[in-house]
Amino acid sequence: MRSGALQSTQPQDEFKLEDLKKLEPIIRNILTYNKEFPFDVQPVPLRKILAPGEEENLEVEEEEENAAGAGSPESFPSRVPGTLLPRLPSEPGMTLLTLKIEKIGLKDAGQCIDPYMTVSVKDVNGIDLNPIQDTPVATRKEDTYIHFSVDVEIQKHLEKLPKGAAIFFEFKHYKPKKKFTSTKCFAFMEMDEIKPGPIVIELYKKPTDFKRKKLHLLTKKPLYLHLHQTLHKD
Repeated sequence: MRSGALQSTQPQDEFKLEDLKKLEPIIRNILTYNKEFPFDVQPVPLRKILAPGEEENLEVEEEEENAAGAGSPESFPSRVPGTLLPRLPSEPGMTLLTLKIEKIGLKDAGQCIDPYMTVSVKDVNGIDLNPIQDTPVATRKEDTYIHFSVDVEIQKHLEKLPKGAAIFFEFKHYKPKKKFTSTKCFAFMEMDEIKPGPIVIELYKKPTDFKRKKLHLLTKKPLYLHLHQTLHKD
C-alpha cells in the first residue's frame, strides 16, 4: 500500500510513513513471545502451555493434586520434544557459554510429570535475544531432586549480549487434571554470574518475571537450581 501510494499518479488513500512506523514493534516481536504482540505466535504444542500470567486466572488446586498423587512419567508418555540447539561456530576473541543443567530441588519433585526446562536469554525489557530452547524431559528423580544432566548452548557470543541481559530457566511440568503444561517456578542468571564452574541459583514463584521487577522466592528451604558453566574462547 505504501509503495502503491508513492507510485500512483491518481489520488488515493495514502498509507503514510507514520502508519508504516506503527508496524515496527509488531515486526520486531513477531518471532518472540511478547504480550504486546496482538496475538499468540508461539508454536502450538500438543499440550496446552499457558502464557505468563494466564495461569493465575485458573483455579489451580496444587495441594489437592499433590495429595491425590499425580502419577508417574511412565503413565504419561512425553509429548514435549527437546529443542536444544548445537554450539555456534567459534570466532576469534569471542566467548561461547555452555550451561549444564544438572538438577533442580523441589519439595514435590517426585510428583512432577514430564518435567523439562525452558531456557531463554532476555534483555532488560524481557525481549528475547536468542532462540528459546526446551530441554528433553528429565529422566531421573531422586528424593527432592529432578536430574537433567543436559547441556544447553547459549546461542550468542557473550561479548555480543547487551548490558543487563539475563539467562532464564523456567521449570515446566504436565498437569493431567488440567490437561496442560504449566510453569512451576523459574530462575535466572545475570551477566556478572557467568564464570567457569558450578553455580547454584535461587528459585522464584511464577509467573515468570522477565523484567525482574517483582521477585518472590519459591520457598525458604535450601532448594535451588544447580548448573555448571563452561566457557569456550577461541
